[in-house]
Amino acid sequence: MIQRLFLPAIAIVTALLASSVVAHAQPVKIVALGDSLTAGYQLPPNQGFAPRLQAALQARGYEVVIENAGVSGDTASGGADRLDWAVGENVDGVIVELGANDALRGVDPDVTRKALDRILSRLKERNIPVLLAGMYAPRNMGPEYVQAFDRIYPELAVKYDVPLYPFFLDGVAGDRTLNLGDGVHPNEAGVGEIVERILPMVEDFVDELKGKG
Repeated sequence: MIQRLFLPAIAIVTALLASSVVAHAQPVKIVALGDSLTAGYQLPPNQGFAPRLQAALQARGYEVVIENAGVSGDTASGGADRLDWAVGENVDGVIVELGANDALRGVDPDVTRKALDRILSRLKERNIPVLLAGMYAPRNMGPEYVQAFDRIYPELAVKYDVPLYPFFLDGVAGDRTLNLGDGVHPNEAGVGEIVERILPMVEDFVDELKGKG
């Protein structure tokens, strides 16, 4: 009689433990929202930023999926406009890499700031953590433009209390050996350099996401 009474309770506990294991086994899902630098312009499908970053994290034992939401030619405003369908449901975090095309085209820094602010505000509203990848304006844009543009990212990072990787192209910009013939987009070696440099911050980001879950 006692044994029959305990059997349902044991079954319930077993089911709960099994569901907990399944939930724990789910990989962390991160969306990389960006432009051609994220999309992997003119590179093989497995050599862009998102797949290379995912491979680097997995090699270090992280159960993680990096979804490539990079669109070549996109501006910060374009990224803001497509945010809700580019970043769907069941997303644990977002890496935001936008603004390079704004700077190259001389877009008013106030426009870029407002677009990035929209992105960060919306993701905060959706309770999705962000790692913000910053960008520097080309130095030939003039000191006034450069100053106005460069301060966008650190100021927004403080405003929304998100981690900031100061310059997405750190160590790659201006190095002909790490870029395609256009001198703007990283080649496979350049992507490798980007991933290597940003990886420690992304590892911290993933650890925080796992802790949140």
